[in-house]
Order: sequence, then C-alpha cells, then structure tokens
Amino acid sequence: MSQEEKSSGEVWLESMRASGYRLTTPRRVIVNIIANSGYALEAIEIFDLSRDEYPRLGLVTVYRTLEKLEQLGLVQRVHQPDGCHLYLRAPKGHEHILLCKSCRRTDYFRGDDLSELIEETSQTSGFEIEDHWLQFFGVCKTCQQANHVE
Repeated sequence: MSQEEKSSGEVWLESMRASGYRLTTPRRVIVNIIANSGYALEAIEIFDLSRDEYPRLGLVTVYRTLEKLEQLGLVQRVHQPDGCHLYLRAPKGHEHILLCKSCRRTDYFRGDDLSELIEETSQTSGFEIEDHWLQFFGVCKTCQQANHVE
C-alpha cells in the first residue's frame, strides 16, 4: 500500500512505531480520532470519544499520547485566549491555523511573509528567532450562516 493510499491514522502509527513507541490499542484509538477529525479537540473530548471504543482508557494515556504525537510533529497544540489547549492535526509544511471559536472547525492557510518583522524583532530584542506559528480565531461560514438564521 502506498503512502497516498494509507489513512492519516495509519501513517501516524507507522511514524510512532518507527520512533520506538509501542502501538497499543489505546494509542491506536486516540490516533484515529485525532487524525480523522477536522476539528480542534480538548484532551477530555479525545478521552470521551476514545472511551466509546476502548472503555478502560485512562486520561493519563491520552495526555501521554498527545505529548508523543506533538513531539513527532503530527499534532499541534492550539493555545486559546482563555488558556485551555486544543489539539489538532499539525499543518503540513509552513501552514498556519484558522480556528472557528464557535464550532472549533480548523482550516489552514499559507502566505504570511513575516521576514521583515522577524528581522526587526531579532535586531531590537537580541533574540535569534528560530521559528514562529500563527493562529487566527474567528467564526467559520457555516457558523456565521447559522447565527444569521436565528
């Protein structure tokens, strides 16, 4: 089976195995939930959804799996204004996140050129800036339309 034919979950599991992680049933369930979601999920939501398939799952396993997936660059933690974290599939390449504050649907975009800002900030602060990420919060079209109907 080629990489194109494999589901995201299968590719993630292969990446975990190649990095020396055991592929337990709980990890498989967690990976498939996140890899197949188009929404940003809280850890407790991942826990609840996973328990539908694997009732003995512990919340610590969810957090440990999320940590491993984040280390492998497969999951990105989204920082919200209220301080809670959400988790979603990491962008491919240099993409940034659009997150609906209403339904938490996620989308990705390209096209930021922050090179001047990064250079200026680096010079004025003395920091050697190595990376950045950008998240936009708003309301998706579907939620906008739903709000106008009411």
